[in-house]
Amino acid sequence: MYFDIIGDILWIDTIASGRSIRDLKRLNRVYGKTTWGKRKGVAKIRLADGTIKLAELHWYEGHGKGTKEIKIKKYLE
Repeated sequence: MYFDIIGDILWIDTIASGRSIRDLKRLNRVYGKTTWGKRKGVAKIRLADGTIKLAELHWYEGHGKGTKEIKIKKYLE
């Protein structure tokens, strides 16, 4: 990961769940079969160069698997 999340992720919302996730087959193959959800939220992050920014994050959550593949979707500042 090339960034660190500072504090909590706020305004968490579910984008997709179950069969409506495009990468469902890959997620089941890589992490194991479970109920998956794609989520988004807003958090402060620290980039590799030390810059702190507010960003929208997207990630996958699997029941019993936790949070996987967090990525920065866009900067909000």
